[in-house]
Amino acid sequence: MLQLHHNSRVPEGQLARSAVFTVIDFETTGAVAGWLVEPWQIGMVVVRGGRVDRAEKFESLLRIDSGRPFNRHAPGRHALLRDELAQSATIGELWEKLSPWLIGRPLVAHNVGTERTILKKAAPLHKFGPWIDTLRIIRKLYPQHKSAALDDLVREFGLLHRLNKICPGRAPHDALYDACACAVLLEWLLAQNGWEQVTVKALMDLR
Repeated sequence: MLQLHHNSRVPEGQLARSAVFTVIDFETTGAVAGWLVEPWQIGMVVVRGGRVDRAEKFESLLRIDSGRPFNRHAPGRHALLRDELAQSATIGELWEKLSPWLIGRPLVAHNVGTERTILKKAAPLHKFGPWIDTLRIIRKLYPQHKSAALDDLVREFGLLHRLNKICPGRAPHDALYDACACAVLLEWLLAQNGWEQVTVKALMDLR
């Protein structure tokens, strides 16, 4: 467990179109009675100056003990990766690589609860965020949409081609793919008319 404290402050008054965001997704084991929910995959991508930076992506499997059960409804390809997961690194072991992505930047996720909880547990003395939740933004600004699921939004807003160019050969419930899907959605939101003066704080407050 990481115990390092970090005081980097994110300029919340910065215009969102000029900010640097890290968009993050974890895939997890799901809830199983008697077991804590654990992440088994992390994916991250940067949105810089209002655009997804295709060159700045990160992904890794995360260690899960070979005997640890998964929720039978947990999505993703974890069942095919159990041997690899048992030999993968933990978040703590990856921290030197992860910290530049996570400290001193606004963090974005589609429904931030999982990502925020995992990072808080992994590094309880770090202050992460501010957090931007694209799920809540969509529910607030586009309540007419029947589904706010990330896959559905990507299709409804015509973003699938852009997503597949940024993250080819992947599918939903892969951490890198889902992080890129959330990043493409954020990119689309920031490009909308009237968003020229939207700040990081305004996006945070939309939660």
